[in-house]
Amino acid sequence: MDETTLITSAQQGDLNAFNTLILHYQDAVFNTTVRILGDEDMAQDAAQEAFISAFQSIRSFRGGSFKAWILRTATNACLDELRRQKRRPTTPLEPETSDGEEMDSPKWLADKNMTPAQKAEADELEHAIQHCLDALPTDFRTAVVLADVQGMDYTEVAAAARVPLGTIKSRLARARLRLRECLRSFEELLPSSYRLEEENA
Repeated sequence: MDETTLITSAQQGDLNAFNTLILHYQDAVFNTTVRILGDEDMAQDAAQEAFISAFQSIRSFRGGSFKAWILRTATNACLDELRRQKRRPTTPLEPETSDGEEMDSPKWLADKNMTPAQKAEADELEHAIQHCLDALPTDFRTAVVLADVQGMDYTEVAAAARVPLGTIKSRLARARLRLRECLRSFEELLPSSYRLEEENA
């Protein structure tokens, strides 16, 4: 069953069709929420909220990119979660597991074929990137995650963030500059093959 058929069925209340759609996008949604929020537990909560909200509002989907639509829902869930955290700020500065240990590299980055040295290098890179993402203002971080991690085009990012296209371009330019500056301080940790690409404006 193709995606359009699944969407139509889900809009008619078919939970199995909706679940099939979500299975296809759940990694992208969780990747987005954990990058924006920087905390696995909060990210799982936000992803769950996004899926519930998506099911409740799928009849409002009018075509176009379903991925962009579901990631817009995920972004809104993240912003709601951040607003809740501001009211009860208990989140640690560094992501931690339930027993207080600092969080390892997210599961979706794990490559079973990596050597221990390569995995250690990947973990260092992941930690550096997330540290620098966490240092960005939420608006900048959201734009970078949607455009550079999820590969959405600027128009889709602008729709997800509900701001004009020019604002997104400005946020991305400034966010990427800040990320480059931040990651320079981790240069000795980064793999020799890693090069930050200069933005081609």
